[in-house]
Amino acid sequence: MTHWFGLTPAQRVAEVEAAGLPAFRAGQISRHVFERHEFDPGSFTDLPLAMREVVSGRWFAPPLALAFELTADKGRTVKRAWALVDGAVIESVLMRYPRRDTLCISSQAGCGMGCPFCATGQGGLRRNLTAVEILAQLADAEATLASGSLPGGPGRVGNVVFMGMGEPLANYNAVMSAVRRIVDPVPDGWGISARGVTVSTVGLVPAMSRLAAEGLPVTLALSLHAPDDDLRDELVPVNKRFKVAEVLDAAWDYARVTKRRVSIEYALIRDVNDQAARADALARELRRRGDWAWAHVNVIPLNPTPGSRWTASTPASQAGFVARLERAHVPVTVRDTRGSDIDGACGQLAATVPPGDLGA
Repeated sequence: MTHWFGLTPAQRVAEVEAAGLPAFRAGQISRHVFERHEFDPGSFTDLPLAMREVVSGRWFAPPLALAFELTADKGRTVKRAWALVDGAVIESVLMRYPRRDTLCISSQAGCGMGCPFCATGQGGLRRNLTAVEILAQLADAEATLASGSLPGGPGRVGNVVFMGMGEPLANYNAVMSAVRRIVDPVPDGWGISARGVTVSTVGLVPAMSRLAAEGLPVTLALSLHAPDDDLRDELVPVNKRFKVAEVLDAAWDYARVTKRRVSIEYALIRDVNDQAARADALARELRRRGDWAWAHVNVIPLNPTPGSRWTASTPASQAGFVARLERAHVPVTVRDTRGSDIDGACGQLAATVPPGDLGA
């Protein structure tokens, strides 16, 4: 079924006219959706009642149903599991910080990349999401923030990160369609700055090059997790196809073309990839590709999944790893983890949703 979220501005006008409505109604509907964050046509009081029923039936069928919700950080982190129409389950996480509201969204139901320390990767791939299913996660977050129901009062999503379930660049067309609606100016889209959008990847090199040519200055986040092929072959199986050197070359090229610094995601795993020698190797790999700060390392304390042999590095090992990067003049920060007490690792919540809760 056609949904308003998935239409371009021109397609919305054509759809409205095809439904026998005046073309200017497309702008009215879009202002409700993208400017006021109102997603129930029943509340569009500037439309006649009969017209609201037409709009609701043709373009606003719910693509997601809330299956389960958990909160953490005194209500400032909200993780939701969503049931799709075919019963697949995905997740989104809304995080309120002092000066920004960030939404982490899923791009696939499951993931086919098979990274062994990732809960989503352990479950495998069910299917790609449509652009509408991706954008519905944002619509929910905007409605939640607009309601003022969370601590901190009313707000707006300022950052969208494609770091939920799935490999975004393996669902390239739907993700890019969603990104364009996210950054389109109001009332054509949500009007979020492209610089506030982060697209992650495990290193699908052809798609990274394609993204660089899109003309959209989104942030690219590369899930590296190891600076050497022997270890990365184990941690990120796609490395057997695209080796570390090729992946980092593509990341460097993305930074060169877009003038946007790449985020190097590095989950620290105890006694696996947290050694001082690997910090030094990572610094060498980044520094030899550019004499400016083209990359920023985002160190991630691993959130272990139940039954996994992988666990987080000790605080001392983490501090030592960060210190060695700093001494090599590599920009580095430690991620401010959220929701570790609510199955915060991606894929954990979906794996624990009772079947009876789907669509509840």
